Amino acid sequence: MTFDEYLKSKKIDPKTFAKKDQSRFSEFERIFNQVHPNSFTQQKFFLINRIRREYPLKEELSDDAAKKTKQAKPKIAPRIKK
Repeated sequence: MTFDEYLKSKKIDPKTFAKKDQSRFSEFERIFNQVHPNSFTQQKFFLINRIRREYPLKEELSDDAAKKTKQAKPKIAPRIKK
């Protein structure tokens, strides 16, 4: 797993993060390459949440989401009491 893939999994835009906060990005990338992703998450948990709010990932609609359309519910006739 690369650092960019990790950031995308955490819903952080890696391009914007690298552009606007280069020093922190390079520091995090260096640490990420030295430890396991789970260990990195534990170490930087609160910072990751703050960064996620600053640089949110603009998610594109996946093919499945784009194909889904709203389906009409079937109309059921009420029972007639005899």
